[in-house]
Amino acid sequence: MMDLQRNNLDSSTSPYLRQHLDNPVWWQEWSAEVLAAAAAQGKPIFVSVGYSTCHWCHVMAAEAFSDAETARLLNDRFLCIKVDRETRPDIDQYLMRFAQEQNGNGGWPLNVFLTADLRPVLALTYAPPRPRQGMASLRLIAERVLEYIREHDRDIGPFHFRDEAPAIADPDRVADGVLAPFDHRHGGFGSEPKFPPHSTLLYMLYALCAGAHPGLEHACRLTLERMRRGGLHDHLQGGIFRYCVDREWTVPHFEKMLYDQAMALWWSALAARVLGDDAQERMAEGIVRCLEETFALDGLFAAAFDADTGHREGATYLWGAGEIEAVLAPDEFSEFRRSYLLPAGGNFHGAVHLARLDDRPLQAVEEKLLSRRRQRPQPERDDKLLCGTNALAACALIQAARLLERSAWEERAAGIVRRLLEVFWDGRRLGHSLVAGSLQEQEFLEDAAALLLAVTMLREGDDGWIGLMNALSRHVSTFRRAGRWIGSRATDFQEMDAPWFDHPIPSPVSLAVLGLARAAVLENGAPEAAEYRPPHQGDFFNIAVLFRRGLFHQVHAPRLIPWAKLPANSIQVRDAHESDCYDGACRPLPI
Repeated sequence: MMDLQRNNLDSSTSPYLRQHLDNPVWWQEWSAEVLAAAAAQGKPIFVSVGYSTCHWCHVMAAEAFSDAETARLLNDRFLCIKVDRETRPDIDQYLMRFAQEQNGNGGWPLNVFLTADLRPVLALTYAPPRPRQGMASLRLIAERVLEYIREHDRDIGPFHFRDEAPAIADPDRVADGVLAPFDHRHGGFGSEPKFPPHSTLLYMLYALCAGAHPGLEHACRLTLERMRRGGLHDHLQGGIFRYCVDREWTVPHFEKMLYDQAMALWWSALAARVLGDDAQERMAEGIVRCLEETFALDGLFAAAFDADTGHREGATYLWGAGEIEAVLAPDEFSEFRRSYLLPAGGNFHGAVHLARLDDRPLQAVEEKLLSRRRQRPQPERDDKLLCGTNALAACALIQAARLLERSAWEERAAGIVRRLLEVFWDGRRLGHSLVAGSLQEQEFLEDAAALLLAVTMLREGDDGWIGLMNALSRHVSTFRRAGRWIGSRATDFQEMDAPWFDHPIPSPVSLAVLGLARAAVLENGAPEAAEYRPPHQGDFFNIAVLFRRGLFHQVHAPRLIPWAKLPANSIQVRDAHESDCYDGACRPLPI
């Protein structure tokens, strides 16, 4: 029987949970046994959700969760549970929705107080160990929650929600809706913080292929240029950081996430092809380099890199006053300062984070600086292997390979898919994560849908994938029930609706809808009809709508046509007769 009067995270394989095993808080991992103990004792529950590369999760671990007085209260009066949001997206989804409905916003660390029978009471993000700058201490908040539960327990209702599909959008207004919040000065959408608009960029680029609103091209070009030249982009190693804290794309939050690299690879390669932007091709090459040099692990890719190095955010990436000049020869430094922004007082706590002024090639100089940077301590890597995120990376590698004529990238993607099948798929179930040799067998739609999408892409060039594509199509369809998409299957938590929101990555529903539509076409069938959803909510779903409405070229031929000869918005179908079917009409191949 588990001893709940100790911190039990030493038995966890999650890198995030193990970061908290030295806390004096008696943390437990989420399980049916722990929940049953809380119910039996009638003890309220304190759940803290985060992930291993989360900066403010680290801060709270070092402050409130390391404070003896705070820990004493939490241990005496609550049963405390730590959750890794990347291994339990279902629990995170439920608690985050409660936080958003209660507070109007949310974030990580996500801390929620619940009754012993799992009725949420209060949600918050960061809280200090002592009152500071108008913020109440975590201990004071916990005491108030206890008092509230004691006085109002019978009035606290269960929290129920349905992740309903977004409203149907007017097809003629989708492009205008995309452009409405566009930042005409700095690119991107909204003010700050600025997140890379992955799904929005992909939708705009595919819509441009279909002859959509001409204003989309300007929005794409400006956004792509500012993200590429600014601080979101790691100019020395390649790849992108998670987001920028400012409107100008100068100062990033220094996490590097696998899902961001996958999505950025896809849109940079697509932009290079659709817009004829050679700089985006170089960016795509840099992302692949970043993946192979830093994320590669056991045939797949690790989940993420920390924002901090030695408890200092961005320390690996920043340059002190005079440091760059000391590394480079005088002529090299003179050339470098003409192309890079090097403010005298720095742009991040007195240090310089590199951003570019122009696109002149400086490869030799950049390699010299990267060599010096590699000598520094490096951020911690989360070695968790996530099935769905790796499948998304495979999708991006396949698309980039075809758009930029890099056949080796498609071979790498095929290897990733085969490795995913070897590790996660037993022919009936698809696991979610692998950490330190421990397989998480719980099933999520996000994994099955992303893997199906990748396999449909491989199927275009190789008939050997037919059987697996059809098996995965059936498997994905089991997550759909009476028009409702189910996001997860768990024995220790309620069944959750699948999310529809397409940011920061495509939603499980959107991945499933596009994967099933492609599979139907590849079997010479017709995909289901679909309606547009509101921009900035359903942008990846709207790519599936473009596809389902015939605004992708369906190229039928008995042989594989070289991708360079086809439009960027194409799918290839093996057929005895040659034709190009687009927008309701089939024509002879123009090649």
